[in-house]
Amino acid sequence: MVHRHLIPLLAAALACGRDVDSVGARARPPAAAPPRAARPDTILPDGPLGASIRRGLALLEHTPDSLARYAGGNLRCTSCHLDRGLRPNAAPLAGVHARFPRYMDRADAVVPLEDRVNYCFTRSLAGKALPSRSREMVDIVAYLAFISRGPAASGQVAGLGMAKMPALKGDSVHGAAIFTSTCARCHGVDGAGVATVPALWGKASFSIGASMARVERAASFVRHNMPFDKPGSLSDQEAFDVAAFVNSHPRPDSPGKELDWPSGGAPADVPYATKGHVPSARIPVLPRRDPGASLVAPPVSALARGAR
Repeated sequence: MVHRHLIPLLAAALACGRDVDSVGARARPPAAAPPRAARPDTILPDGPLGASIRRGLALLEHTPDSLARYAGGNLRCTSCHLDRGLRPNAAPLAGVHARFPRYMDRADAVVPLEDRVNYCFTRSLAGKALPSRSREMVDIVAYLAFISRGPAASGQVAGLGMAKMPALKGDSVHGAAIFTSTCARCHGVDGAGVATVPALWGKASFSIGASMARVERAASFVRHNMPFDKPGSLSDQEAFDVAAFVNSHPRPDSPGKELDWPSGGAPADVPYATKGHVPSARIPVLPRRDPGASLVAPPVSALARGAR
């Protein structure tokens, strides 16, 4: 059960952004701190709203257990959105309620927050889309709205998204050695994860359509957040090497991925073919059960554009 008082980490987690030195250097505190996102109310509202917020957080933290029908493997929402969605440079969720609806180039359309949540379920969790008006979706959005109060209501918080990495090429052979010495103790030598530790490849991991399946995005997450007990201890190049190794393995397919970036312009490291984009390597994919439920319907703006 989620405690009535959210942890004091709220303030620190929203404010402690990181900076990155030149290629291969270690992370260091920024010379000038980014604007602070003040701590939202630490006392949850009474009544139905407070209960909904508690349930929403529980769903993010225990996704495979609480939403077994919709989560495809052993990942939970907080496997990537660390510290209850509050950690900088780990795709923080604070302020997200103010950032949507927004345009997403992958969909080439304006998408609502509920669709963005479902992209996580269908791609990052390799699962199925939640009904947009379901109690579960409402509870998740209630939690996202709660942590988007105060200065976070602007949508801008320290360490927003995942920090952009320098243009490096990963060495999967060197990455395998780093994985064995540094990562396997938690994720297992087969990358399958253990208990609450997420699988990094195989049928229980994120799909090929997830942002984490892109080497640069995975490298950024590794660089700033891994190893879990010593984040920031790997260099930029080491992070790229580990990401290249992890993302060279088979993982669940992402139905409809060929329709991504319908106007072209996919990033170079997208590991599957889209309009005008041919990936540099072919990553094996694993079939999905009930692939139709793994699709998020195109936004109305996209459908209207196609009809013109």
